[in-house]
Amino acid sequence: MTQHRDTGVGPPDEYIEAEVHRLLAEDPSVAEQGITVVRRETGLVLYGEVESQHRREEILRRVSERFPDVPITSDIGVIRAQAPTQIEQLP
Repeated sequence: MTQHRDTGVGPPDEYIEAEVHRLLAEDPSVAEQGITVVRRETGLVLYGEVESQHRREEILRRVSERFPDVPITSDIGVIRAQAPTQIEQLP
């Protein structure tokens, strides 16, 4: 794995999480603040939930484009965004 610190390209390792958060929050096509980024020896792991598969793919694409030499693992789930079709009955 290429270390950004050694190549002089991109932010130092300890700033990658903050850089990803900033990228996701400031990019108008994503504007996502609910994703947690954790740096592991094997790369970055993204955690959270989004409302569509398309949004998850866009987040992963943007992060991969910004950090092409850093392996990205996704643990981003897709939550139901539609209104329920049935009325919930409480006992």
